[in-house]
Amino acid sequence: DKTVSLRKDLSEMHEWVTQAEEEYLERDFEYKTPDELQKAVEELKRAKEEALQKEVKVKLITDSVNNFIAKAPPAAHEALKKELDILITSYQQLCSRLNGKWKTLEEVWACWRELLSYLDAENKWLNEIERKLKATENVQGGAEEISESLDSLERLMRHPEDNRNQIRELAQTLTDGGILDELINEKLEKFNSRWEELQQEAVRRQKSLEQSIQSAQETDKTLRLIQESLAAIDKQLTAYSADRVDAVQLPQEAQ
Repeated sequence: DKTVSLRKDLSEMHEWVTQAEEEYLERDFEYKTPDELQKAVEELKRAKEEALQKEVKVKLITDSVNNFIAKAPPAAHEALKKELDILITSYQQLCSRLNGKWKTLEEVWACWRELLSYLDAENKWLNEIERKLKATENVQGGAEEISESLDSLERLMRHPEDNRNQIRELAQTLTDGGILDELINEKLEKFNSRWEELQQEAVRRQKSLEQSIQSAQETDKTLRLIQESLAAIDKQLTAYSADRVDAVQLPQEAQ
């Protein structure tokens, strides 16, 4: 009987739609690791593609039902048409929901990758600060050399806040959705702790270098005064020597 055959096709297709909804849309997903998140993205992509491939079968069933209705008595129309309408509606909803969920997870995955890239960039900058702080531990030389080290450190510290703001926003977006929250909180705690520690150390080093510059300037000034004084004495002694003046005849300071 054609009606039985059509109802069987409708039932099988409707059963497939129901199973797909239960498998991909109604079960709870937990994303505690990047691998779980990536696997879910790939799984939903396959489900979306599989659902789209069923479009040919749905169209064949639709054509078969419509052809049967066109030839069958009116009494057989209503039940089959209603079953077909339910199938088409539920199938289209399934495709739409699968596509929407897949796109959402794709965006979440992209958000996670973006967060990692910003963290990587900021950690590279923190590595530079560590190297710079180590290089300025014991700066040798006068005020000019120390001043150059201070300028170099200050230039490095003039780092825009944009990346750090992005890290906060991306992390908030993900953790608000309960996605990778433990891992993200751990990474942020480690990053923020390191950031604060190096910022404080950099401020201390700047003050230390400023004090070293001041001390070096005072030392340079003292040395300059001594050199000027020695030059004046040297000139005076040279004049005494030229005049063949005996040391005992000189003032006490010149002696």
